[in-house]
Amino acid sequence: MKITFVFKTIFVWLAILSPLLAHAGGDEVVVIYNSRMPESKAVAEHYAAARQVPANQIFGFALSLDEVMTRADFTDFLQKPLAEKLVAAGLWKFGDTVVPATNNFPPLTETHVVASKIRYAVLCYGVPLKIAPVAPLDEPEAKTTNTAFRRNEASVDSELAWLPELKMKIPLTGPLPNPFYGCTNRAQLNCTNGILLVARLDGPTAEIATHLVDKAMAAETNGLWGRAYFDARGLSPTNTYFPGDQWLLAGAEISRRLGFEVETDTNADTWPAAFPMSHIAIYAGWYTGNADGPFALPKVEFMPGAFAYHLHSYSADTLRSTTRNWCGPLLAEGATCTMGCVYEPYLQFTPNIALFLQALGQKFTFGEAAWAAQNALSWQNTVIGDPLYQPFKTAPPELHAQLARRQSPLIEWSFDRLVCLDLARGLRAPLLTKFLEAQPITAQSAVLTEKLGDLYAALGKPSSAIRAWQAALKLNPSPQQRLRLRLMLGEKLITQNRVAEALENYRALIAEAPDYPGRNAIDEKLKALENKIAGARKP
Repeated sequence: MKITFVFKTIFVWLAILSPLLAHAGGDEVVVIYNSRMPESKAVAEHYAAARQVPANQIFGFALSLDEVMTRADFTDFLQKPLAEKLVAAGLWKFGDTVVPATNNFPPLTETHVVASKIRYAVLCYGVPLKIAPVAPLDEPEAKTTNTAFRRNEASVDSELAWLPELKMKIPLTGPLPNPFYGCTNRAQLNCTNGILLVARLDGPTAEIATHLVDKAMAAETNGLWGRAYFDARGLSPTNTYFPGDQWLLAGAEISRRLGFEVETDTNADTWPAAFPMSHIAIYAGWYTGNADGPFALPKVEFMPGAFAYHLHSYSADTLRSTTRNWCGPLLAEGATCTMGCVYEPYLQFTPNIALFLQALGQKFTFGEAAWAAQNALSWQNTVIGDPLYQPFKTAPPELHAQLARRQSPLIEWSFDRLVCLDLARGLRAPLLTKFLEAQPITAQSAVLTEKLGDLYAALGKPSSAIRAWQAALKLNPSPQQRLRLRLMLGEKLITQNRVAEALENYRALIAEAPDYPGRNAIDEKLKALENKIAGARKP
């Protein structure tokens, strides 16, 4: 199997696209649980009730209680039995199609799924995560496969994704090209076209897995709000891993145009624990083996519906740990959905985060976007979260009107997004500053008052920015937002030579957050400011 990686331009999302909006509801889902684990069935029942999945579309299979299963067990106890149940339940129909003859090949008859009532499969906590490798298989395709890819281990999710092609002779050695990579038409992601959209409700505990759908549905109703964070590595174009950085940086631009406050880092290291990461709606970064920095703190400020993803070869080596790898810790800290790798995938076969966010912005479901963002099936990626989750189902103006009618406190975030959208479209900051100043809610909102301060700072009005940020501190900001405000204030006060106020500000930071991971740096600033004040007092 010859695989050629082509890095494509991912800014095509800027064009006006009209994808066919396929239906996405519980009737298009089959729910799969491990019948040997009561917790697995409980997760399945909760999800089915929440998404109104028909009872005849819930299937239990007696599977291994470990996260790893053998290739034989996968084939005999999950893959083939699932296909049989789908046919028996009238959800699938296999049939023959004829591939016309060409100059070099005679006509072929192939057997595929030709009719399907479902598009999604939800694997519940307790269904094994990955398929262990076996001895090299006797497959002709293996001889032409890149040596690095002559492997047959895989994630259960990715191996089930091509289930509609089960009756075809699909090689198990190496990655199988995904023809839907970069797809912009949701309706094409269909079993009759050869793909089953597989995702799992999983995590360190059954409780965490259970509530993934609840958080997803809350965000669908109330909006996905917060800030977007992208942690790139600052790689040069000559670096082999440069495409990974480009995906992240392009994802940051897409998020900005979707109306999020975006923070981007291009240092080689991941963000330190001292970085104030508040109200996380979207996170994507790389490249450490275990969750670190802000994600290793006792409390991470994930918003309902948050997507968090860390690119690493073994980010999903296990989902049962709250400290090992990335997927388990992110879910334990409150992320609603994520993706990861169970074995080494190589960079080109990891999800393209820019294509993923592009698809979400086009109103794809999480399941659709996840599979449109990876160019291989039968490989190493796992998709964790409710596949029906549509974070951008409702357009910003319509959602804003709904929140206003409900008098929802989340309206502050909607105002913030409307301002960010206008900035992304090129509207001038002075007009948006006047707009925020005129809104009564701004004076009551730490989010909007901070935004007002940011606009003042961008307009070269440092005194106004300082006043706004000081006012935001009195409006009950979140702990991480409070840290960010204090850090911004300190720097701005110093540049304005307001040394005494800067000193007071940093002392307040330590008093409010005595366990702040960046305490040493703050202590150094305090000492420098105290010396400066003392020096100024000398005759």
